[in-house]
Amino acid sequence: MTQTVERRLTPKGEATRTRILDAAIDLIAAHGVSGTSTEQVRQAAGVSGSQLYHYFATKRALISAVITRQADAGPCAPPLGALDSLEALQAWADAAVERQQVTGGRCDLSTLAAELSTGDPSSRGEIREGYERWRAVLQAGLRAMRDRGELRPDADLDELALALLTALQGGSLLARTLGSAEPMRASMHAALAYVRSHATPAAL
Repeated sequence: MTQTVERRLTPKGEATRTRILDAAIDLIAAHGVSGTSTEQVRQAAGVSGSQLYHYFATKRALISAVITRQADAGPCAPPLGALDSLEALQAWADAAVERQQVTGGRCDLSTLAAELSTGDPSSRGEIREGYERWRAVLQAGLRAMRDRGELRPDADLDELALALLTALQGGSLLARTLGSAEPMRASMHAALAYVRSHATPAAL
């Protein structure tokens, strides 16, 4: 659980907390978690030390909030609605590639997972929870497709959702490494082709 203030924030307080989180995300995108200090975040956000520690008592609490923010964005940002048709999944894939081109992946869950999953059990659990939430969104869309007869009855929804999620996050990680959105484009294309291989003739 994120160790932040428990009481409801005022609009001004929420704006300050958001500014701190935005600064942390930008710095982590540029320098990684280990290369980002709370002092750097404080300076970038333009807040005092007491303000920073009012909202985030420790760096661990701040990183936890960053993970939650990125997980809350869902498997697509901006949200595109239910991913419950081949057309919707294609639009989602196209948006993911475009976002990769524009932001370079920034500080998404794959960035955090690559750095934190091995040595930080608490962060690993939070990242895993985020991924499970994303997979549930994909499973729900695929289930709606199967219920409408657009996917074969024997389609393994868990496997298809995991393939889509892996394409999204693996493509993002490789795209950042190579400095090109093409790995994301290729991975999403392959995952969608796999989903289409389970579609009924009427859906194609």
